[in-house]
Amino acid sequence: MLALYPELKTNREFTLKPDNLHEIYVEESGNPNGVPVVVVHGGPGAGCEPYYRRFFDAERYRIIMFDQRGAGRSTPLAELKDNNTQNLVADMEMIREHLGIDKWVLFGGSWGSTLSLVYAQTHPERVLGLVLRGIFLCREQDFSWFYQEGASRIFPDFWKSFLEPIPEDERGDLMSAYYKRLTSDNELEQIQVAKAWSIWEGRCATLHPNQKVVDRFSHPHVAISLARIECHYFMNHAYLRPNQILADAEKLKGIPGIIVHGRYDMVCPLDNAVSLNEVWLDSELNIIRDAGHSASEPAIIDALVKACEAMGERFSADFL
Repeated sequence: MLALYPELKTNREFTLKPDNLHEIYVEESGNPNGVPVVVVHGGPGAGCEPYYRRFFDAERYRIIMFDQRGAGRSTPLAELKDNNTQNLVADMEMIREHLGIDKWVLFGGSWGSTLSLVYAQTHPERVLGLVLRGIFLCREQDFSWFYQEGASRIFPDFWKSFLEPIPEDERGDLMSAYYKRLTSDNELEQIQVAKAWSIWEGRCATLHPNQKVVDRFSHPHVAISLARIECHYFMNHAYLRPNQILADAEKLKGIPGIIVHGRYDMVCPLDNAVSLNEVWLDSELNIIRDAGHSASEPAIIDALVKACEAMGERFSADFL
């Protein structure tokens, strides 16, 4: 089983301003002449982690990471104004053009798979290929599964903690109840419900209990951006038409994709990946038997490293 590559320092870090409000953090590492790959983090609102660089062979890849609006090291933290899917796609184009990249590989998991797919369907001429994990199609059934009824029946003990901040008479629409509190003027209430929202996700993200994952999700800096931005997007149907990604699958024609999805993914159930693979004929689906949702699970790491190796071999001759 393959493990992550050794720890890797950045070559440079900088920020870009798409407007007068937001400032986007961007970093580069690896080989400046290598195959360009952009890491598209999850959430939305989770931000990138340093270990994401380690899925790639630093001699073969030019690794670009960025924190989406309101997340990680981008500012203002947890900002919702002008924070939508179309603007995130535009931000990615701004980064690509700033770096002088003609085409790049997209590497994204969970919400990162959503944004990668929407970007690829918007700018297919700019995409070499996609390596995607934990497919999230952002359909109404997917929101309902995790935030109303579905995963609640698998993790009733954790669900009880998720329900605690919400009065019983508001539990018929939990996303709306959370959104009201996450956008209130009461900062103490905001952080309390943000942690409940974020910890629910962290607890469900791995096949085996992983306190490190839960601890990251419960960190106030992560929790407030993750909960506010996720809830904001999901209340707005992720700024997508109903079933948009599957309906627009034809736009992915000719773009190679490798999909990695844990069989026991309780955050984004496997039917997301199966449905995508059925309509995206250039994709390869790898169902990982001993894994849930998180990119940090050993079997997911193994599959993603192998996928990045395969994609790197496919395009290295064009760059190295």
